[in-house]
Amino acid sequence: MKGRTHKNKKVSFDDEPLILVNEQDEEIGYLDKKSCHQGNGILHRAFSIFIFNNQGEVLMQQRSRQKFLWPLYWSNSCCSHPRKGEALPIATRRRLEEELGLVCDLTYLFKFIYQASFEDRGSEHELCYVYIGKSNDPVKSNTNEIADWRYMKIDELNKEIERHPQIFTPWFKLEWEQMKKEWWEEIEKLWKK
Repeated sequence: MKGRTHKNKKVSFDDEPLILVNEQDEEIGYLDKKSCHQGNGILHRAFSIFIFNNQGEVLMQQRSRQKFLWPLYWSNSCCSHPRKGEALPIATRRRLEEELGLVCDLTYLFKFIYQASFEDRGSEHELCYVYIGKSNDPVKSNTNEIADWRYMKIDELNKEIERHPQIFTPWFKLEWEQMKKEWWEEIEKLWKK
């Protein structure tokens, strides 16, 4: 669903300093984004955001062709990393606005650690915080980050994951499963408000 595009400034940089953490989520240092994603990846802090609308549909994005890992794969509304010295509430709001032109309240659900490799290019190894939010505002996508986007009905998305799991990012599938199992009541409250 090609919609309005956001000011398409570059918002991701290979040299941006990410926050390295241990498995207890304690900060242990900083490293540039490119280095964090080489080989098997180095554990760093990240976040994923799921935006729903009043119809209970979830906003999905197709990652830009320019992405180093998982280009043109479908994923959740927005995902990125807090930078050195940046608190998660600030990082999540910044990135949501940069990628989708949206500003809304976000609710933290859970965090988890995962590692996934993409071909021979590199890996994600993240301690990822998962957030949900609701917006009915027009999406203004940043084409440097997003190739395409669409709102999907929950049943439609579940069927698509079952039929074509290979077109979705690995972190999205892990997060979506956990959200369905443990957090669905909380999520439904969003669009019933």
